[in-house]
Amino acid sequence: MAEPDLYAALGVSRSASEEEIRKSYRKLARKYHPDVNPNDRKAEEKFKEISFAYEVLSDKDKRARYDEFGTQGLAEGFDPAQAREYARWSQGARRSPQYETFTQEGDFDLDDLLGGIFGGGAGRRPRGPRRGADASGEIEVDFTDAVRGGEVRVQVAGRGTLRIKVPPGAVTGTKIRLAGQGDAGGQGAAAGDLYLTLHVRPHPFFRREGDDLHLDLPVTLPELVQGASVEVPTPDGAVTMKIPPHSQSGRVLRLRGKGAAKLGAADKGDLYVKLLAELPDPADPRLEAIAKELEPLYQGRDPRAKLRSSS
Repeated sequence: MAEPDLYAALGVSRSASEEEIRKSYRKLARKYHPDVNPNDRKAEEKFKEISFAYEVLSDKDKRARYDEFGTQGLAEGFDPAQAREYARWSQGARRSPQYETFTQEGDFDLDDLLGGIFGGGAGRRPRGPRRGADASGEIEVDFTDAVRGGEVRVQVAGRGTLRIKVPPGAVTGTKIRLAGQGDAGGQGAAAGDLYLTLHVRPHPFFRREGDDLHLDLPVTLPELVQGASVEVPTPDGAVTMKIPPHSQSGRVLRLRGKGAAKLGAADKGDLYVKLLAELPDPADPRLEAIAKELEPLYQGRDPRAKLRSSS
């Protein structure tokens, strides 16, 4: 299989800046997001491809390892120092006429070195049946499944559909170990383990910052002026929230304990709801007349005075 080009996936050069990578990802993510392309398998695969590319190239350490070693440098347990040592050795061995004699004499175990590079441990090969090798993979989970946790079905390349338990509060990069789901062992020995790295799909209206969630909530002018009880979506279902009378557009209200679960803890973050005034249908001729009636209420009050005083 050809080595994937993560830069090409995002349509940027290898010398692209962090900002160029970020802008390209956002543009492509909007185009190929599953919510924009329902039931479009090709768009879904493209979205996964660009999401993985962005996760790697937006992380300085991962990007450096990818630039030096390709995608093998992103494997669980990868040891850059041993990989460089092996590269130096293999280059020297290819130049040496004693290469075959050297490897056959048993003074050097190539499998052990490769195992050390890719997380399999160092040392000489043990006698008897060997435990199966560990395997790794990448999977995508929905935003709400990551926030709440729970059991989900996922497709894993080469292993079909698996049931996995997503820990509450999981984020992109969270790793899950599935015991005995790696490569089969020899002569009845135990199978290795499977390590899955999670990628969390963006949500169409929730934004996550740590354990807190943020939501922009459209509201009407009467709801802002008079106050109201409105329905607000949360990852656990809709709840009722009270808007205080005389609220301004842009006001942020907090719903305690309605955010993301805290990874490894019992409590949750909060949900911050930003009120955004939404005007009626602009085509309605009555709207202009109502706006003119409101103009006198702004006399003597400049809503942009703070902006000028701070400049």
